[in-house]
Amino acid sequence: MKKATKDDINIIKEAFIEHYSDAVTELNYKNDYELLIAIILSAQCTDKRVNIITPALFEKYPTVFDLSCANLDDVKKIINSCSFFNNKAQNIIKMARSVVENYDGNIPHDQKELMKLAGVGNKTANVFMIEYKQENLMAVDTHVFRVSHRLGLSDAKNVEKTEADLVKKLKGHDLHIFHQAMVLFGRYICKAIKPECDKCYFPQVCKTKSSFKPS
Repeated sequence: MKKATKDDINIIKEAFIEHYSDAVTELNYKNDYELLIAIILSAQCTDKRVNIITPALFEKYPTVFDLSCANLDDVKKIINSCSFFNNKAQNIIKMARSVVENYDGNIPHDQKELMKLAGVGNKTANVFMIEYKQENLMAVDTHVFRVSHRLGLSDAKNVEKTEADLVKKLKGHDLHIFHQAMVLFGRYICKAIKPECDKCYFPQVCKTKSSFKPS
């Protein structure tokens, strides 16, 4: 697969900034607690589905203190339409307990501290920091992975190396914008199946229409 040239990268960056400079997550949330829960639930699940699930969850458990005392079966029933709901129910309760016990009930706003919580890996922590704090970070989900490979920004086989490639290629102070841009661009235009190439902002730099998934 051909790699993006410096000119290609500049075209991509300019288009993303033009069209997505104000982009934010499509997950619905009111505070940092709700955002972190929504991101955890969104792993291998659509934002649309998560937004259907979370109103009932947050109505019953409006704070991290409430969730820390939750009954596991009750949480499972509320989120059972979410992928991997058994594991996610356990993780969000464990996460809440850890926040109460170790952070006085305050969601940590630090990448390394977030990753100490159940259900929070590098991607989840980065997405939280990008959305809530506009941190200059990159996070790679299925959309970002696919778009980055189609545009020749990475040929890595996993998300970790893909993230490193993107940080290197898109270096600057706008990584959070590029993350949000690639998510939305991949979700609505550069789709896995039947990409809408007629709506692409830079068809001249596309390297392939093949669909990519991390190994």
